[in-house]
Amino acid sequence: MQCSWKAVLLLALASIAIQYTAIRTFTAKSFHSCPIPNPVNCSLSQDADAADRLCDESPTFAYNLSRKTHILILATTRSGSSFVGQLFNQHFDVFYLFEPLYHVQYTLIPKLTQSKSTTDRRVMLGASRDLLRSLYDCDLYFLENYIKPQPVNHTTDRLFRRGASKALCSPPVCESLGAVDLHLEEGDCVKKCGTLNLTLATESCREHGHVAIKTVRVPEVSDLRALVEDPRLNLKVIQLVRDPRGILASRSETFRDTYRLWRIWDGTGRKPYNLDVTQLTTVCEDFWNSVSTGLNRPPWLKGKYMLVRYEDLARNPMKKTEEIYDFLGIPMDSNVERWIQNNTRGDRSSSKHKYGTVRNSAATAEKWRFRLSYEIVAFTQRACQQVLAQLGYRTASSEEELKNLSVSLVEDRDFLPFS
Repeated sequence: MQCSWKAVLLLALASIAIQYTAIRTFTAKSFHSCPIPNPVNCSLSQDADAADRLCDESPTFAYNLSRKTHILILATTRSGSSFVGQLFNQHFDVFYLFEPLYHVQYTLIPKLTQSKSTTDRRVMLGASRDLLRSLYDCDLYFLENYIKPQPVNHTTDRLFRRGASKALCSPPVCESLGAVDLHLEEGDCVKKCGTLNLTLATESCREHGHVAIKTVRVPEVSDLRALVEDPRLNLKVIQLVRDPRGILASRSETFRDTYRLWRIWDGTGRKPYNLDVTQLTTVCEDFWNSVSTGLNRPPWLKGKYMLVRYEDLARNPMKKTEEIYDFLGIPMDSNVERWIQNNTRGDRSSSKHKYGTVRNSAATAEKWRFRLSYEIVAFTQRACQQVLAQLGYRTASSEEELKNLSVSLVEDRDFLPFS
């Protein structure tokens, strides 16, 4: 079918218009910056029209000029991620958020679990990356798209684990606190602070020098490539891993209903025919794929990736935390040091709930050896053979070796950051 000269002309004009719009958008968003270099001057407290004139072009470029460090703790459930998150939550200049992607998951795919297919688990990745990008830009309003019921006047009482964020439980976000409330327990924060004002939270975020986010809802570091390569961010990824045998033991005790069949096997010595082994193998596959990417040192991860074993952190928390902060290029303040000293020497009664962080960290790392039967340990070792070797975890060849704490099942291995 032949086109008339008018149709060709219209197509050409349309193409030129599209290219012009694209170039215009790219140049506006990438190279224009807020005329006032201090990102605080782009806060929500200014007159709306003035804020539009100053910051509409690209407020994120102004933030990047300040070299605000954006930190992502990439982990899986029951790997020690709450503990690692506190290493940033306690820093005076870090704005920390605990699992904001929870809201994305339970809005888009509310029945998602670790045992679902890879396809199902990646349905939320696009939305998650968009939300992370906005949160690192201190745009907490973007969360309103996923909080149910919808916040009214930018206030909500439904933010998941709001009390796990020190910044969200401190003035000016929480205006009702006095001097005696400086170290609130998570539940007390919610009771005393009331509803969360997202406008105040956004302003607090912008007043902090750095933003840290913890998530167990991104499977692999390669899923974060678009964010790592975004020139408007200064994103650094800390991938936290743990011995899969320890993860399985912790999940079986914490999520008793979900891991009921594993508990039956552990108690009776008989493996149920309908045992969902993907609850274990998915963890090992994700670790293998993600760690392989990190250790292969692709150019896009240079200076952006650090692998941390939970066991190393548990055995020498102060030294490992210093290494983490050195990788980030952020001075470790006295609040973090004090928190480590107070929260890594507790007894069994110190942790009040399943996500607690007060414990004897070294003993916690080894506790799984007495929780799991040798049959389950041997099964896990066969199913996760590759990743155990990759991460430097030794296998136990007998029940005696498993229970003998004088025999270390963690090799001395230094995973240096990719600099």
